Amino acid sequence: MELLKLLLILITILSNVLTLRSSELLVHEYYKEKCPLAEEIVRHNMEVAIYKDPRLAASLLRLHFHDCFVMGCDASVLLDSVEGMTSEKQAGPNLNSLRGFEVIDKIKYLLEEECPLTVSCADILAMAARDAVELRGGLRWEVWLGRKDSLESSFSGANLFIPAPNSSLQTLINNFKQQGLDIEDLVVLSGSHTIGRARCVSFRQRIYETKQEYHYGYDYDHDRYKRYTTFRRILGSICPVKGRDNKFAPLDFRTPKRFDNHYFINILEGKGLLGSDNVLINQDLDGKIRERVLSYASELFFASFAKSMIKMGNINVLTEDAGEIRRNCRVVNT
Repeated sequence: MELLKLLLILITILSNVLTLRSSELLVHEYYKEKCPLAEEIVRHNMEVAIYKDPRLAASLLRLHFHDCFVMGCDASVLLDSVEGMTSEKQAGPNLNSLRGFEVIDKIKYLLEEECPLTVSCADILAMAARDAVELRGGLRWEVWLGRKDSLESSFSGANLFIPAPNSSLQTLINNFKQQGLDIEDLVVLSGSHTIGRARCVSFRQRIYETKQEYHYGYDYDHDRYKRYTTFRRILGSICPVKGRDNKFAPLDFRTPKRFDNHYFINILEGKGLLGSDNVLINQDLDGKIRERVLSYASELFFASFAKSMIKMGNINVLTEDAGEIRRNCRVVNT
């Protein structure tokens, strides 16, 4: 098992060496001549989907993230299981957690009607993530396009490379470094937790670990206004020590449906929902991450987020003769 993990890590590192070379083949307005209505079709259907279910904005943003962190931004996360290949959807971080597949299916169907075998599922995910952010109040950015879709998925990669909600700061740094992303990318992309919800099973550990084990960055003995203990009590009322695993809580209690910078204000106050949110502050021993968090809490977040999303969207992309353009995002072409 350890040998398999090491092999997967080495493959990822080697793949990321080629990322810059591959991303040079991505361009703005890639479909301007090939499929002029492509971005409009994606945008319209995202508007309809998010109007009906605002939670889908966070779900589709997360879908792009979980795709890119496993073998690169190649739509491998969309493939269903077939004989000899277990879907990434069945992996621990994704099972009964990822949503939005039907939205991608509908967009793909309409694009195939408009421009057969032209727009890749990987590009749909990238455009949908961008539109999800903008439709919830975030900044729009130009998506680099021209990705191809993978011919396989990686169940083991999904279990290995997607950060867990109780990860330590060093584990998060290592996860992002394996993808060619730095600490600045880690901090700013964590800001995506300004929208969406998480299940009790994902934040229970954050509530019930002892102060000494988990919250050593906060001085509970001098918590004069009971900010941290009150927040933990609120979380405890939602998520008891046992049971109610699928009960939800918003990732951002301030503005749960709006894409803004309040996430960073939350974690400065010790009010991040996930353990992996709070470690950005309470395990930052030299204070450099805290400086970044303070800058993002002061309205410098949006442009930085767009920059890091573009960078993440270029991870190990397949272009030209690599991969294919699937007819159906759930299965490879026959």
